[in-house]
Amino acid sequence: MSAPARIAPPATLVFVGLGQMGQPMVKCLTDAGFRVLGVDPAPAARDAVGGEAFETLESACDAAEVAAIITMLPNGRVVQQVLLEGDAPRRCIPKTALVIDMSSSAPKDTIALNDQLSKAGIALIDAPVSGGVRKAVTGELSIICGGDAQAVDAAMPVLEAMGGAVFHVGPAGAGHAMKALNNFVSAAGFAAASEAMLIGKAFDIDPDVLVDVLNASTGRNNSTEVKMKQQVISGAFASGFSLALMAKDLGTARDLSDDLDLASPVLAQVTDLWGAASEDLGQGADHTEYFCFTRNQMTATK
Repeated sequence: MSAPARIAPPATLVFVGLGQMGQPMVKCLTDAGFRVLGVDPAPAARDAVGGEAFETLESACDAAEVAAIITMLPNGRVVQQVLLEGDAPRRCIPKTALVIDMSSSAPKDTIALNDQLSKAGIALIDAPVSGGVRKAVTGELSIICGGDAQAVDAAMPVLEAMGGAVFHVGPAGAGHAMKALNNFVSAAGFAAASEAMLIGKAFDIDPDVLVDVLNASTGRNNSTEVKMKQQVISGAFASGFSLALMAKDLGTARDLSDDLDLASPVLAQVTDLWGAASEDLGQGADHTEYFCFTRNQMTATK
């Protein structure tokens, strides 16, 4: 398999998955000068991108010579359904196209997908993101890459159009592993900040003041900086990232730890807590509503 050529504007890209994250990411790519062919089974999602959009991958690949196929889908199983026919790549995927999986997939699924694509001479990198809808809109996502270094370098103009920071962290699957571990640390920080706020409030410490102190002290983290006032105290609970997806990513991190035969007690506890919150609050809950679950749990223990 030869190294992919560097993919620069005005190259044509296929972007599969035009949801809350996919739509602003497509806009960033078109603003950078790429031709982007969107793919989504939902008519409303296709209409929302306001450009060339198709119902299927086959239709998009038939429309132009494609330099890269980007997937932004719920999980690795869905990615495999889109890209594979049985154990082989879909015939519509050009061997010269680079596949960039930006979904939150499980590392073992990514390794299996890489094996299946590479047998057909198709290069894959995993490039999940962190930063949510807010950073997707501004093109400042953190993008975490796994895969061959030459393939990551070929994708760099594409990734830099959507991201403020791009990291190559290791072989295929390493990007998805790192994304899951990042969300573990993020979820633990949010859980701790939620409990601290509720304990402080019970002691008559004003929540706004408590957050100000944390942000000026060693307790500062992403949740105290951009979530506690903006989403929790305000009552907005509208970060754009679901609680169910956070719970899924934590499950991915826990599976990774188990696959490596590592005991991870904090990860195990955080995963159980967020899983219970997701089950309690339902599929539509924003991940910042974990605070409400914590409040209910702490009230119930009185």
